[in-house]
Amino acid sequence: YRKKALWVSWFSIVVTLALAIAAFTVSVMRFSASAFGFAFDAILDVLSSAIVLWRYSNAAAVHSAHREYIACVILGVIFLLSSICIVVKAIHDLSTRLLPEVDDFLFSVSVLSGILCSVLAVLKFLLGKVLTSRALITDGFNSLVGGVMGFSILLSAEVFKHNASIWYLDGSIGVLIGLTIFAYGVKLLVDTVPRVRQTRHYEMFE
Repeated sequence: YRKKALWVSWFSIVVTLALAIAAFTVSVMRFSASAFGFAFDAILDVLSSAIVLWRYSNAAAVHSAHREYIACVILGVIFLLSSICIVVKAIHDLSTRLLPEVDDFLFSVSVLSGILCSVLAVLKFLLGKVLTSRALITDGFNSLVGGVMGFSILLSAEVFKHNASIWYLDGSIGVLIGLTIFAYGVKLLVDTVPRVRQTRHYEMFE
């Protein structure tokens, strides 16, 4: 299962990096706040998968609680930084009344992102449960957020196409997802920071 976790993490890094580049391109070309939010979340997914790679790179440390909590603390910090950037960008787009443009490129990236990130989330949740790894489950949560954001780009674009008065849906979803990531990051830090020192002393004693 450790090797499966490593393979899933490598696959996640390659896929989400490609999706991040595509989503950044969409956000610049089509002025989409949720596409920018997804691109940022995809980069966060790359980083969180890299942390999971570090977590399971040492076979002898598979059951190391200290290593697990360090990984969770780093993930928590990345979540906070990412959420702030997503919320600031979405609020800026709402305040300047930035209207999203809709085309086939945006549609393709949205559908592909939603499907791939959802599949990655399921794989990470299953492996995280087997390995009892909060870091892997957190990585799965991040992929799930990416999947939701992928479909939300499509939803807000379709709504705007049929009703131009609901132009604010795109930015609102960006704010909501940014706040969700922020809340999860805070909870992760509150739960794991105190345990880093405890487990270090305990494992050194062992």
